[in-house]
Amino acid sequence: MAISFLTTRVQNSTQQDLCKLMRVLKYLNATKDLVLHLRGDDFLCICAYIDASFAVHDDYKSHSGVFVSIGMGPIFVKSSKQRLNSKSSTEAEMIAVSDGLNHVLWIRNYLCDQGYKLPAAKIFQDNMSAIALFKTGKSASSMRTRHIAIRFYFVKDRMDSGEVEVTFKGTDDMIADILTKPLQGTKFKELRDRLMGYTK
Repeated sequence: MAISFLTTRVQNSTQQDLCKLMRVLKYLNATKDLVLHLRGDDFLCICAYIDASFAVHDDYKSHSGVFVSIGMGPIFVKSSKQRLNSKSSTEAEMIAVSDGLNHVLWIRNYLCDQGYKLPAAKIFQDNMSAIALFKTGKSASSMRTRHIAIRFYFVKDRMDSGEVEVTFKGTDDMIADILTKPLQGTKFKELRDRLMGYTK
């Protein structure tokens, strides 16, 4: 998250941004012995944790985080500013799922082409409203805008085809939370260890 933020400050950086950069460099230097652990499960299934933080940027755009795994440790991680403004946290989560789903489907299609028979990829979300909209297939009044509706029906179509299923996962267990907002202390260490594949 910190790196993603700092990359948006290159042209108009401030002294405060420099302090943040120095803090990141100190952290990287102090944790250079931390390595990524990857381990597959006996049962092959793609799991994706997708989260969003609503209107956290200066232009009120939201931030998305995507973590994809086939066991322990990530095979794909992304933390990025969303390209369009959303009107609610539910919309922000829907945009995050729609964007993250592209990567999940690519991984799933690649493995299927290698001869693996896979169940529906599991997408974990911590926003019950977004999950309910995906499952019922009924758009909310806030989704009358065309670009949001297209994303919504894209996800719904993949759920109906059996390629993915969207399931609730509480915020405390949402690994992608570390990719959408600055965390500190125990919470940061717990999610970092799960992100790096030290714990499941």
